[in-house]
Amino acid sequence: MATGPDAPRLRAFRLWSFVHTWTSLISMVFMLMLCLTGLPLIFHHELNGVLGYEPEVPAMPAGTAHVSLDTVVASAQAMKPGLVVQYLVFDHDEPDVAFVNLARDVRSPPSDMTIQSLDLRNGALLREPKPNEGPVGFLLQLHVDMFLGLGGKLFLGAMGFLFVLAIVSGIVLYGPFMRKLDFGTVRRTRTRRIRWLDWHNLVGVATLCWALIVGGTGVVNTWADLMLKLWQFGQLAEMTAPYRDASRPVRLASIAEAVATAKAAAPNMSPRFVAYPGTVVSSNNHYAVFMAGDTPLTSRLLKPALIDAETGALTDMRAMPWYIQALLVSQPLHFGDYGGLPLKIVWALLDFATIVVLGSGLYLWIARRRWKTAGERVQPGARPSGAGAAE
Repeated sequence: MATGPDAPRLRAFRLWSFVHTWTSLISMVFMLMLCLTGLPLIFHHELNGVLGYEPEVPAMPAGTAHVSLDTVVASAQAMKPGLVVQYLVFDHDEPDVAFVNLARDVRSPPSDMTIQSLDLRNGALLREPKPNEGPVGFLLQLHVDMFLGLGGKLFLGAMGFLFVLAIVSGIVLYGPFMRKLDFGTVRRTRTRRIRWLDWHNLVGVATLCWALIVGGTGVVNTWADLMLKLWQFGQLAEMTAPYRDASRPVRLASIAEAVATAKAAAPNMSPRFVAYPGTVVSSNNHYAVFMAGDTPLTSRLLKPALIDAETGALTDMRAMPWYIQALLVSQPLHFGDYGGLPLKIVWALLDFATIVVLGSGLYLWIARRRWKTAGERVQPGARPSGAGAAE
């Protein structure tokens, strides 16, 4: 055991080295998978459009009025007799399109859901969207939960936490050494391992903030199901408490009137989706009209308005709790979906750079083990020379 004035610093160095090595190695394969699948997912809207998994909207004169939402929903139900409406979703990027989600039962899981895409200008059916099918749908499912449901999400969240810890430990570990070199220095005259170490540190520093943001938001996103449950049993239960024992109305109020009531209550906001009575984000007696603002940030923040499904009257409207707001902000930030195509391209370049950091880190670990093994063969029981601050 080391003694003397440098002993605490040496022990701290070894501890951080241990943390950095093993958090990196444990999360390495999964982070590579997430970076590789995340690269095309940055452009998922564009790819789905090119591959034909998004509806095509026919051209009409500008300013063509929309038909009643009741007509739109009735058209969707007529095309799928025997199914009930769960959600009416408005396309944020295409204001003339709405999606009607139907299933056999109002409580059916998303896997049993059928999605109808309709033109709001005439109620006509557009090509049926298939966002969860095809290559992009496959990559999304692999990226989100590896086809393992909630357990897969939480596991990837743990790997994301280790990734963030690897970044922080890397800063602590290599920061003092990098201060001795000019930024961008790659010691080309040194061994291959030292050159790769310099490249690893350089690219790692260049992507540092981005990796922390994407890693952190990725961890938050894996908790989405748990946060939704917390909101359901917390704020939503409080908002619907007076209706807890009431049964679902036999005849529902007009969906168009419910949305109009929500718009009147929040004139500076627009509807993002409507949850029908009995769905997991509403109650048996309410339409839940989720409103949002019109700026890049506020358009991601939802505010539910509860509309009595029998009378059409507003019963409550509140901002969602901070943890849901954090989740809603983190989801588009994770894929660079705030600034259009230019930001997506930047996100893709940084994603590729992170793949380089992960791959070079794996190479450095393998090379270090080979180097140590070779040194032990030359001088058994002794530390090989050169294992100093250059590392």
